[in-house]
Amino acid sequence: MAVFLRELHIIFTTPVYLICMFLLPMFVMVFFTTLMDQGQPNKMPVGIVDLDNTVTTRQLTRKLDAFQNTDVVAYYNSVDEARLAMQRNEIYGFMYFPKGTTDKLLASRQPKISFYYSYTSLTAGALLYKDLKTIATLGSAGVGSATMQARGYTQKQIMAFLQPIAVDLHAVKNPWTNYNFYLTTMLVPGCLMLFIFLLTPYSLGTELKFNRARKLLLVAGGDKWTLLLGKLLPQTLIFLSVFYLYSLYVYGILGFPHSGGTFHILLLGLLAVTASQGFGAFMFGLMPSLRMSMSTCSLWAVLSFSLVGTAFPVFAMDPAIEGIAQMFPLRHYFRIYQTSVFNDFPLSYAWVNLVAMIAFSLLPMLVAGNIRKAMREYKYME
Repeated sequence: MAVFLRELHIIFTTPVYLICMFLLPMFVMVFFTTLMDQGQPNKMPVGIVDLDNTVTTRQLTRKLDAFQNTDVVAYYNSVDEARLAMQRNEIYGFMYFPKGTTDKLLASRQPKISFYYSYTSLTAGALLYKDLKTIATLGSAGVGSATMQARGYTQKQIMAFLQPIAVDLHAVKNPWTNYNFYLTTMLVPGCLMLFIFLLTPYSLGTELKFNRARKLLLVAGGDKWTLLLGKLLPQTLIFLSVFYLYSLYVYGILGFPHSGGTFHILLLGLLAVTASQGFGAFMFGLMPSLRMSMSTCSLWAVLSFSLVGTAFPVFAMDPAIEGIAQMFPLRHYFRIYQTSVFNDFPLSYAWVNLVAMIAFSLLPMLVAGNIRKAMREYKYME
């Protein structure tokens, strides 16, 4: 209790703790959730090169402009003008109707219309490709439908000809394809775990830097477990409160999908905090240096964003990288979140990740003696 109270006093009288434990986590939560509050990017600017300029091409242009993701902002006289506009980032893509498009379409001579889009931004490119391809398909479908109606075909016969196979698409658990739901739930916890990764070795290393290590040992009675538990428990409680505040914000207020229920959310928050602290304390025990331990934890935390598996699935990576990914707590956090919070599968489906998070939490047991030795013997070197 004496070490616990001592640590609380250090936390609330040191600005860096207050910034990294309260201010930055709140900023990260609000920043990412408001950044993607629309779920998907809407009204992305596109251009039109219409050398045919007929009722049909103008109708297709209006249909493209009516789509949620696209916004026709400019008309160009040539492909070169539109290409330069795309290179200047004025538009993300454009559609080209060559002269004679409508005549060839009505005569069933298979006209060629082109669309160009930038894949510099993967999300924007993928969404625009879908809309531009849909418009290109609608052109021939519209003429085919009108021709078949003139010949007396029923609507059912026309649809069977134009769309022989009807696709019944189900986007399970995220039918809105909302980027906020699956990116924010990785980015915000990842940032919180980054703060924990850094503050844990910082709190231990500053005892050496400011010559407080001997006093800490004295207050702890020389016991390594009293030292570690008393030192880390205040941070655990504060970060756990922040994690649960984040959960209340995204699941309770913003309504993110969480069919797994409250128990899995609370358990996952506890594992995330203790696993991050365990890793940070372990690194300091291996390298009782403020600079080296914080640098290693910083590198580990940043790499975990690439190896978590949201932007690119881990199973599709090189086998060596796939194995290395299992050494990052954020990877196991996200797997448990996917399995038991987002999809409501039993924890037994993610038992490997559950065991890994518990193992990360217990890592300080391997270096507790080394941390006590560092507090007793090591001297801080600039």
